[in-house]
Amino acid sequence: MNDSVAVTNRGVYVPYVSFGFEYFGRALVALIAALSALSIFAKRYSASKQAATGRRPKIALSLLSVWTIALIGFVYFSNPSATFPALRGFNFQGGLQLRTSLIALWLVLSLYTAAFIAEIVRSGILAVSTGQKEAAAALGLSAGQTMRLVVLPQALRVIIPPMISNYLNLTKNSSLAIAVGYMDLTGTLMGITLNQTGRELETVLLGMSFYLCVSLSISVAMNWYNARVQLRER
Repeated sequence: MNDSVAVTNRGVYVPYVSFGFEYFGRALVALIAALSALSIFAKRYSASKQAATGRRPKIALSLLSVWTIALIGFVYFSNPSATFPALRGFNFQGGLQLRTSLIALWLVLSLYTAAFIAEIVRSGILAVSTGQKEAAAALGLSAGQTMRLVVLPQALRVIIPPMISNYLNLTKNSSLAIAVGYMDLTGTLMGITLNQTGRELETVLLGMSFYLCVSLSISVAMNWYNARVQLRER
């Protein structure tokens, strides 16, 4: 495909972009943290201005401009370079190889999980009373404003709890990657490592601990967000 993407029975080869920063990951995290702190400060500033004057200043375009300029500058100074896959001998060299097993796992889990998420979101939106939409239309709100300001804030209280379970199931379902030949944690730690060391108890405990930590992290984050969107009574 235009001498940049190759699709074969061994996998998909795509261009690979490398950056000149020695600690690119740390620099990217620092940039995102700084811009996120700026966004939080701007949001609180807007809320205080609205409480004092009754008018909320429009800062969305300014924040988007700052984010765009910062990201462009970050990419420019990181000196990126791209390598493209090229057929040399009996295989492709250069670029990034996406194994067919990874693509199969990605596609199957995406479609499987998307079906559940779509049903959860649909049921959450339908759980909002029709009178709420009619009242919003009577106030002159458009369909987009009604969905964003009236329906979704109420639907999230219904959507988030089952979504937590769905995300936890997605994490555990990824262990089925061994069925398509993709060596994930289950295949490497509790498969290859277990066979080579013979330490069944230790390897299984390590695998269980990893999944437990990931599940608890997802649960804590989603429950914190669920508490944020819940209706607070006076």
